[in-house]
Amino acid sequence: MPPGAGRLGEPRHHFVEVGSTNDEARRLATDGAPHGTTVTATSQTAGRGRQGRVWVAPAGQALTVSIVLRGLRHPALLPLAVAVAVAETVGDDARIKWPNDVVFVGDDGALRKVAGILCEGRPAEGWAVAGIGLNVALDLADVPDEVAARAATMGRSADELEPVLAELLERLTAALDREPADLLHAWSARDVLAGAEIAWERPGGGDPGAGVADGVDAQGRLLVRTDVGVEALDAGEVHLVRR
Repeated sequence: MPPGAGRLGEPRHHFVEVGSTNDEARRLATDGAPHGTTVTATSQTAGRGRQGRVWVAPAGQALTVSIVLRGLRHPALLPLAVAVAVAETVGDDARIKWPNDVVFVGDDGALRKVAGILCEGRPAEGWAVAGIGLNVALDLADVPDEVAARAATMGRSADELEPVLAELLERLTAALDREPADLLHAWSARDVLAGAEIAWERPGGGDPGAGVADGVDAQGRLLVRTDVGVEALDAGEVHLVRR
């Protein structure tokens, strides 16, 4: 945490309904909101993930939170720090799927998403926003079938959203203070893709690829062993595809 910075969660702006907590946190950051400013919502009407994907969460069943962060010691590792904090909050069985999902592994080997992460920012202006959607008390019957087939929940009750938020902010504070080697070790211990065959596409243009996932580097890039060597994938340039 930067010297003299406020605690995560203070000040807090809560909305019964908002388009996107990340959009609101970005607006606040642009207006000079201090480190730790937190936006939460009971319901989002335009929740989003990476590359414009929609985040679906029934009102009052998921934690939707975005946090303004300033003075980060290792900004490139922010997505990894957030993922570690979220996974630790979810529990021992939680695994991390690069670049932005926290998942459970089903008995059938399928990955079911319990949380999504969206980190955005303006490095030149010295701020970032960490957005988190966490299925604390999700009832899978309340979401479309195609979402339910890939989703998971912590299985907690709706009245536990606030305690879960408090734990998450505490764990994120600790994760942001970790040294890079320690953070990478914690992330790698939950890396669900390690040793798995993966494929990727480049939405902005460029050749697709395939290989075997081999952890992340000090910039948070996914390392993949391919037939021609090791390639480092940047989350902003690729998305993984199912094989």
